[in-house]
Amino acid sequence: MSMSSVLPSSSQESAKIVVLVHGIFRQSKVFSKMKQRLQAEGYTVYSPDLFHRWGALGLADLAQQLASFIEQHLPADAEFDLVGLSMGGIVSRYYLQRLNGASRVRHFITIASPHLGTWLAYTFPRRTGLEMRPGSRLLKDLDQDLDRLDVEITSIWTLWDFIIVPSQHCCLPVGEVIQVPVLLHGMMAWSDRTIEVVQKRLQEPISSDITTQVS
Repeated sequence: MSMSSVLPSSSQESAKIVVLVHGIFRQSKVFSKMKQRLQAEGYTVYSPDLFHRWGALGLADLAQQLASFIEQHLPADAEFDLVGLSMGGIVSRYYLQRLNGASRVRHFITIASPHLGTWLAYTFPRRTGLEMRPGSRLLKDLDQDLDRLDVEITSIWTLWDFIIVPSQHCCLPVGEVIQVPVLLHGMMAWSDRTIEVVQKRLQEPISSDITTQVS
């Protein structure tokens, strides 16, 4: 597993740390614009490259890769914020709910992640895709104890997401849900609107049980 880059802040002692987790087909470079914006605000940004071996590995395996990366590269016991894009949001959930990641994470933000699965996963009949189908064993397992997500949660989604089908499956039933007017799934990590929401949510407390639409 490789790390694309680490963007250091000016003060390691007071560093604000963010880990960005990519989706199924595009790796850490998809976050280059978001990283630059967060770095400008004084964040240290880690963005690991996870490898599913053309779909042969499951999301739990990728979560283990994420956990190993965090253990190896982040300061010991440091708290951090976690942002998952698409599949990366489910990988991050597994890390939080099954690998004790919630004990270190402050904010958990997902961007266009198939929390309730996506029908498009039926076009990718490999293990990675199978686990993102609606009603998959892994998704059902994670849904059984959402209370383990004892962190500040935000689900960001767009109505015009034709990869997560239906697009409302990006919305977790806990935390804050924010809809952004971004055209297409592939633009979510690059959109100024998405990045602005991420920046704001990392800076401010999140009130639960509030649904917001950003215009």
